[in-house]
Amino acid sequence: MSALRMGFRPPRQLFAEPARLAALVEAAEAGGLDRLVVGDHVGFRGGQGFDGLVQATVLAALSSRIGVGTAVYLLPLRHPVPVARQVASLADVAPGRVEFGVGIGGEDPAEYRMCGVDPRTRGARADEALAIVRPLLAGESVTFAGRHFAVDDVVFRPAPRLPVPILVGGRSEAALRRTARFGDGWIGVWISPERFAAGVSRVAELAEQEGRADTPWRHTLHVWCGIGPDHERAQALLAAEMEALYAQPFARFARYCPAGTPEDVAQALAPYVAAGCRDVNLIAVAPDDESALEGTLAVRTLLTQ
Repeated sequence: MSALRMGFRPPRQLFAEPARLAALVEAAEAGGLDRLVVGDHVGFRGGQGFDGLVQATVLAALSSRIGVGTAVYLLPLRHPVPVARQVASLADVAPGRVEFGVGIGGEDPAEYRMCGVDPRTRGARADEALAIVRPLLAGESVTFAGRHFAVDDVVFRPAPRLPVPILVGGRSEAALRRTARFGDGWIGVWISPERFAAGVSRVAELAEQEGRADTPWRHTLHVWCGIGPDHERAQALLAAEMEALYAQPFARFARYCPAGTPEDVAQALAPYVAAGCRDVNLIAVAPDDESALEGTLAVRTLLTQ
C-alpha cells in the first residue's frame, strides 16, 4: 500500500505578505509536506478572486522540492491554449512538481457571466478544453473542432520535460467520467468515506471503457478543516471563514469539515485512509497561519503512524 501524501493550501492573505509566505513555504518543505495547493476564482460571491496559476507559480518560485498544484482551476472560464501554455511555463519553473487540478465551479453563476460564458455550458467546455490541454502538455500536435473551441495544428515546443498530472474535481457522474477520459486522478470534496471509495471504483470502471485501465491514479480528498484547542473554538473559526467565502450556512458543509485538535481531525480522516485514500489536501483554518500549517503537519504524522 502506498504512503499517504499530504497537501496544504496556504491562506490567501499571505500572498500579499511575501516574507511571511516565504517563511511558511520554507516551514512546509522542512516539515516534509508533499505539496502546496491553491484555489482559483475570477470573481466569486461579490467579486472575491485570485488566479490559481499565478499563485501556484509564486509558490513554485519560493520552493525547491515541494509540489505545487491547483485545486481546482476553473478551466471552462478560459481558452485552453493559453492555459496550457501557462501550465507548461509553470512546469519549466518546477519540473516534476506541478499538478494541474481543474474543475467547473458553478456555485456562483455570476462568475461565469462576468467572463462571457454561459454557466450551463461549463461541463461541455471543460471536456473540450481537456481534449486540447492534455495532448498539448504531452508535446502532441492538436487539431480539434468542437462547439466551444477549435484549434488547428497547435503544438508546444519544447513540451514539459516531465509529465504534468491532470486531476479533475467534482462529485457528479460527469466529473468521474471526465476523470476517466482525461485525468490522472480525481479530486473529491464534501463527500463521505463511502462515497470516496465508490467514486474511485466508478472511475476505474469508466476508465476501462475508455482504454485507460492502466493509468497510475492520483485520487485526492480535498478537505476544509478547523484546527484549534477544542472542537467548539476550531469549528467557530472554520464556520466564519467558510460562510464569508461561500455566503451559505456552515451547516451545509459541517458533516464533511472536521474541527478540533489535530488528533480530532486525524480521527475524522482515518476512515478515508481506511477506504484507500492516499492523497489528502487540507484547507486548514486556525487561530493563525502558522498554526494552520503546524496542525496540518501534525495531522499528517498522526495518519501515517
